[in-house]
Amino acid sequence: MINSRQRAQLRGLANRIEAIFQVGKGGTSTEMCAQIDNALEARELIKISVLESCGTPVREVAGEVASATKAEVVQVIGRRFVLYKPSRDHKTIVLVK
Repeated sequence: MINSRQRAQLRGLANRIEAIFQVGKGGTSTEMCAQIDNALEARELIKISVLESCGTPVREVAGEVASATKAEVVQVIGRRFVLYKPSRDHKTIVLVK
């Protein structure tokens, strides 16, 4: 569980990154969640975009993906959300205490 200072730090880092996944009308699948988990292992912090054709609300999609990948939802803004999961092997982000 991350605290508010760590969340603020991660939000600042997320400003510079682009969305690397898009969730469309098919919603989320186990294959997509597996790919997101692999991306989280490599990058620790990723941004995901939810297309308007997806019938599920963005916060609900963020919660589903976060629970499937055991990640933390850092932020939901508009149709995008940011996930964080500390990497086991490629630790690059050092969180404040």
